[in-house]
Amino acid sequence: MGTFNVEIEIGDPDGKRFERVDALAGSRAPYTFLPSSLLEGLGVKPHRTMTFVMPDGSRIERGFAQIWAKLNGVDGITPVIFGDDDAVPLLGRVTLGCLGLGIDEANERLVEVIARL
Repeated sequence: MGTFNVEIEIGDPDGKRFERVDALAGSRAPYTFLPSSLLEGLGVKPHRTMTFVMPDGSRIERGFAQIWAKLNGVDGITPVIFGDDDAVPLLGRVTLGCLGLGIDEANERLVEVIARL
């Protein structure tokens, strides 16, 4: 699967303040992963810490919170992981699912999908 950049607006938990971010889509990342400084600048605070297994098998702990996301004319609440300040923003599959979006790999774009229960 190829990766491509998309513009996403992320907002504080109250949906009052938003920032535009270029994020990498198609990375197969389960969760949206954003630099901590960006999230903290919006007043987002982790409400818990989670442990994640990295591709090399190592484990890391990161903050976890809920934010507003706007993408392709759709908005909603989605989980986010706090990354290092120099982290590449990743648009995760969970966020895509929360917003009813999927990836059109051939055309490197996001499309609406019919949700499954």
